[in-house]
Amino acid sequence: MPGTFTIYSTPWCGYCHRLKSQLKREGITFEEVDIEQEPQAAALVEKANNGNQTVPTLIFADGSALTNPSVAQVKAKLAS
Repeated sequence: MPGTFTIYSTPWCGYCHRLKSQLKREGITFEEVDIEQEPQAAALVEKANNGNQTVPTLIFADGSALTNPSVAQVKAKLAS
């Protein structure tokens, strides 16, 4: 499972902090990108969310995305 998705977040996002800590607790590794520091990442998040910079947004290796998912949704996606 390592490196199979990137989580796009911001430092002030409570939902992002919660999801990241839950993923770490489950032993799920991920790449992280702060959309406030990388404009191209913000554009990618907007594309995945109909023009909105909604975080956390997870982009998977297959190009699919989940926005503000639960850990169960992430695990199900990784298992598929």
